[in-house]
Amino acid sequence: MIRRKTAAAQPSLSERAQRVSAARKDVEARGETFYQGPSGVHLAAFPPKERWDDWVELDSRAWPRREEHHYMLVPTTCFNCESACGLLAYVDRDDLHVRKFEGNPEHPGSRGRNCAKGPATINQITDPDRILYPMHRVGERGSGQWERVSWDQALDAIAARMRAAIMEQRQNEIMVHIGRPGEDGFTERVMASWGVDGHNSHTNVCSSAGRAGYQFWMGADRPSPDHANAKVIYLISSHLETGHYFNPHAQRITEARANGAKLIVLDTRLSNTATHADYWLSPQPGSESAINLAVCQHIISTGRYNREFVRKWWNWQEYLEANHPEAPVTFEAFEDALRTIYAEFTFEYAAQESGIDAATLAEMAEVVADAGTRFSSHSWRSAAAANLGGWQITRTLILISALLGAIGTEGGLFPNAWNKFVPKPIHTPPHPGVWQELTWPMEFPLAQNELSFLLPQFLKEGRGRLDTYFIRVYNPVWTNPDGLSWMDVLSDEEKVGCFVALTPTWNESAFLADYVLPMGHGSERHDTHSYEQYDGQWLGFRQPVLRAARERLGETITDSRQVNPGEVWEENEWWIELSWRIDPDGSLGIRQYHESRAHPGEKLSVDEYYGWMFENSVPGLPERAEKEGLTPLQFMRRYGAFEISKGVGPMYEVQVPDEELRDLNVTPQGRVYTSTDKPPASNMAPVGAPEPDGQGRRPVGIDVDGVVRRGFPTPSGKLEFWSGTLAGWGWPEQAIPGYIKSHVHPDQLAPDQMVLLSTFRLPTQIHTRTGNAKWLDELAHTNPVWIHPSDAARLKVEHTGDLVRVQTDIGYFVAKAWITEGIRPGVVACSHHMGRWRTARQPGEGLGGMVATVDLDKHEDEWMMRRIKGARPYESSDPDTMRIWWSDVGVHQNLTFPVHPDPISGMHCWHQAVRVVSAKPGDRAGDIAVDSVKSRKVYEEWMANTRPAGQVSPNGLRRPTWLMRPLKPSPDTFVIHDT
Repeated sequence: MIRRKTAAAQPSLSERAQRVSAARKDVEARGETFYQGPSGVHLAAFPPKERWDDWVELDSRAWPRREEHHYMLVPTTCFNCESACGLLAYVDRDDLHVRKFEGNPEHPGSRGRNCAKGPATINQITDPDRILYPMHRVGERGSGQWERVSWDQALDAIAARMRAAIMEQRQNEIMVHIGRPGEDGFTERVMASWGVDGHNSHTNVCSSAGRAGYQFWMGADRPSPDHANAKVIYLISSHLETGHYFNPHAQRITEARANGAKLIVLDTRLSNTATHADYWLSPQPGSESAINLAVCQHIISTGRYNREFVRKWWNWQEYLEANHPEAPVTFEAFEDALRTIYAEFTFEYAAQESGIDAATLAEMAEVVADAGTRFSSHSWRSAAAANLGGWQITRTLILISALLGAIGTEGGLFPNAWNKFVPKPIHTPPHPGVWQELTWPMEFPLAQNELSFLLPQFLKEGRGRLDTYFIRVYNPVWTNPDGLSWMDVLSDEEKVGCFVALTPTWNESAFLADYVLPMGHGSERHDTHSYEQYDGQWLGFRQPVLRAARERLGETITDSRQVNPGEVWEENEWWIELSWRIDPDGSLGIRQYHESRAHPGEKLSVDEYYGWMFENSVPGLPERAEKEGLTPLQFMRRYGAFEISKGVGPMYEVQVPDEELRDLNVTPQGRVYTSTDKPPASNMAPVGAPEPDGQGRRPVGIDVDGVVRRGFPTPSGKLEFWSGTLAGWGWPEQAIPGYIKSHVHPDQLAPDQMVLLSTFRLPTQIHTRTGNAKWLDELAHTNPVWIHPSDAARLKVEHTGDLVRVQTDIGYFVAKAWITEGIRPGVVACSHHMGRWRTARQPGEGLGGMVATVDLDKHEDEWMMRRIKGARPYESSDPDTMRIWWSDVGVHQNLTFPVHPDPISGMHCWHQAVRVVSAKPGDRAGDIAVDSVKSRKVYEEWMANTRPAGQVSPNGLRRPTWLMRPLKPSPDTFVIHDT
């Protein structure tokens, strides 16, 4: 499918965007900050920072009376996706309540703009159903029986368990499972101080395959596309409004399009992004690699590749030596091999695989080839996260950039390590001396992140148990596939001894916890973060806005509970206090990493933690703050963000200074190492820092044509077209960018099966925290099944709103149909944001109007969920809860999905082969059925595809040491010991 824009007069919006772009350049050339707003007039749309202490606005609800409100504007950052866009909290100076959130124009990433999720923060902090006090379970798990306890009671009980586990060397029975981190390394640092390899994440149900494709190529696990300066922008999935970095990337893509850039979108579903595309391709799910390779074949066969870039910066010598030992190691020989490798990926072949017309693919490929070094791209979740071998979709996408030489160029693609900045913390604990088998099992030596979604299966197999299990901004029962297996293990005190939910709101998992501890929302906590959103580096600061406001008025605040509602705490202060109680006398060596440097013997405060960081670890910030008569901490509290650099450029070309070129070793391939070195003492190494090799030598650079340059943080120091890691660790057939046919390839489907797309989300939803943001609830509160009219006719689904039953390998769910041409025939789609639920005995009434009340029963191995009632109006402290007009909250489809672990990346492959039929008599919307025996069988089938480290490791290690790993343990833990 294709959508082309016809040549026409430039729309007025584009003209305005061009004028604004020109104005910005003029202003920034003078060294000033450009505030762009809807009016397009400099400074007209944002309160000037000089007036943030007393900003006056008229109350629109008081019209026609003129009623002034005086606000103090306090910056923070949004916590409703990972973009961390800047926010300004409007704090009423009369009563010190937050009245609204708008964009922070001082933030370099978001530049004053927010999507709907940012302003909806006000809904979250005023949510009448939020948890305000620590709660302790008094009945059986899931019984809904709770008692309010003090923080001291909760801390002492939890710390005692953890202290015992650590003293008894049961460190692997402690786990902290994090969904949305929202910070750069604080929690990892805490766990390192405990000596615990207990970090778990949501990444293998989110983005691991996308990350793996990037890391195998360039040593960094994320892209940083310079969309604003691109000539062609190539997006796989509905990136703009539902993917990664929605707002900061979207605004830069819009600017590029206003300047004539072409937008290409590969997405089976007609997303909002696709409606803006010059080329919208709706491929057969999983065929994206075939399309990418056809583009590459066109670039290669027509000689359009950047020959000099490929010669200098690809590891083609290693490829030839490993795969063509009979050939001369010359670039010309490699070029011959390259033409042969990809000759089969013609437009006709890609058309056969994808269902896209060959002529359309050829036209699109010519547009890409013409982009040269101004080709930006992005692939993150969606296709990469959905298909067996989805990491190759990313590998083949980068192949396009690498052929064009569009790496580190204006308008090209950057590794995230160049555009992301992680400051060093005040204390840096050593690497833990244990290895957690429950998250990093032997079967997945190349997994990009923890095998988080397999934890219930591993616990059921007896691979271990958990004494203390924390969840933080995470809801495993609802988020993961096969959520009912999570209910099984979280209800079993033999498998999970103490379950602690750190959460501001009730959710499906928190209902099962032993302790529910209320943590702050984005405007009630501290975090630092930096994300790759353009060719530059910035650091953002999330802070409790009422604390900052009161401090501006001269008050001294030492604990976020002094300003937060109820007894809501922030996690940083909680982790420090918990660590102190685990090791009250310092004998375990933990307390020292949570102790004040300024006042030895006292607990570290968040002011000292961040004050030290901003003073000592952020280049340029102390000098910038001094110009305004502020300390670095005061500067960040005042403005919320700091731009460290812009125009970073191709860091791989930076020449290594002569003073570093002493006492070195050089491999025959030109990799330059120090003679000896030791790994850094901290697990908080800089992003993208090269790892030592097996002899303790640290890479310094790469010799390119006689000059030692920094290169890339890969084993070869170059872009790795051929991955020696994949080849050496049991996957030689996948060592170069290629095409892996998906588990939902047409060859794998029965005649009556379709593909279910379940990975997309709506732009106004927040994963598990949606249920307490009323504005977002009203905008989107259901997830119908998208069905093409031709399929609807075949299935005898006559009308939008008719019920259909979607049958997976382990059960089914019932949902309403939406008949639309916005989906490819043979494919159905259902958003993963909906279907929140609670059982009748669990706490809460409305919970934001998004939670259905259900009956959930288990008979032997079969589960059945049936909705008793949906959303409805209810009385609360917020009058809007009586205005809820909808009842449908969608269906929790993830419960019916078995686990599909990709054997290389470890990513759960989300796409499902399903049978869609008309609802059976008695079916109701939201019905769910799951067979646990079938679930286990599918798990075993997918695990059989793995190649365990014990069988394939070339050096007796569990995992390649150079691959990224959160909270990487000490080197000796990587060794496989005989059992």
